Amino acid sequence: MHSHVHISAIIFGLIIVWVVLLDAFETIVLPRRVSRHFKLTALVLRRTWIPWKKIAGCIQTPSRQQNFLGYFGPLSLFLLLGFWATFLILGFALLQYGIGGHEQLGNEPITFGRLLYHSGETFFTLGYGDIVPTSTGARLLSVLEAGMGFAFLGVVIGYLPVVYGSFSRLEIQISMLDARAGSPPTAVELLVRLAGKSDSPGINQLVLDEVLRDWERWSAELLESHLSYPVLSFFRSQHSNESWLATLQTMLDVTSLLLTGIEGIHPGQAKVTFAMARHAAVDLSQVINARYDAQAPERLTEADYKTLRETLAAAGLGLHDSDEAKQKLTRLRSMYEPYLHAMSRTLVITLPPWQHPEKTRDNWQAGPWDRMIQARGLAVLGQKPRVTAPDADHF
Repeated sequence: MHSHVHISAIIFGLIIVWVVLLDAFETIVLPRRVSRHFKLTALVLRRTWIPWKKIAGCIQTPSRQQNFLGYFGPLSLFLLLGFWATFLILGFALLQYGIGGHEQLGNEPITFGRLLYHSGETFFTLGYGDIVPTSTGARLLSVLEAGMGFAFLGVVIGYLPVVYGSFSRLEIQISMLDARAGSPPTAVELLVRLAGKSDSPGINQLVLDEVLRDWERWSAELLESHLSYPVLSFFRSQHSNESWLATLQTMLDVTSLLLTGIEGIHPGQAKVTFAMARHAAVDLSQVINARYDAQAPERLTEADYKTLRETLAAAGLGLHDSDEAKQKLTRLRSMYEPYLHAMSRTLVITLPPWQHPEKTRDNWQAGPWDRMIQARGLAVLGQKPRVTAPDADHF
């Protein structure tokens, strides 16, 4: 029988249990971001992401690399739950060891290793009965730990569906952007396609405002979900050329152009959508501890800007070209591009350009049998097969 009291073990046990319970509460229950520097969840995610990212860097094929990186988000959920369970078991084992009062079948000596085993079987409510608490304190601790084990099971059952529900809601909007703005999405492509759907030159203001309101709401949901569940930042979209970060970039680029000034378009809704999306970009960069990079490459060179204006003009969208307008666009870009670039480096996500240098196929246009079907159809007509993509402007 072990009956000696070990004060140091009790103190360390209390600290471990308190820190783990506080971290789990802040991560799962508390609906707001905690600004404290030391946070177990953030530490676990960041420290495990670094080696995972380095391993991914050794994979040469981009699609396989993205697939490998995509495993981290779901796996980190189970890693986090396992981390909490392990340290709760350790903390209660230290408390049981510190207060003493246990018996084992056969009167074998009670060691810390055996109490660690006892703590594990109590936490998971196995109840073999080979180690029995005999003092009042040890019995109370056993009951408390068993109750916590049931609570942990409830957390696992309730936490995962909520996380995946948040992820799915965001992914629906990202998938819808495929036909609206290309794959990956770009600001110029979105504006050009919106202009193409209008009966009159330019973009219908009501349609544009409705689209921007949808993305204002999406940006708010992105901010809320990723602050509440930081692990979602590491989740990947269904297609390797889509991501929540690329979508956020596109919305900020679009609203920046609208705020710079496009003839015939009122920027009222663009202002609030830009504000919401920029808010999300700044806060989420802090969640994943993305660091500012002063050497970030220039996304919009003078040549790119000229091409951008020409493309918009061909769609009936006249972008203001005064010095004041250029300065305003530069100022708006400086408010979000450094944050998005830092997050793209941290998460290994490629950001889309302002517009694609050449026409690309959307995800909906790609299929595993397309070439065979096209070749078969042309053979019936007596024509030679040509490998071309369907025109995105014609359904």
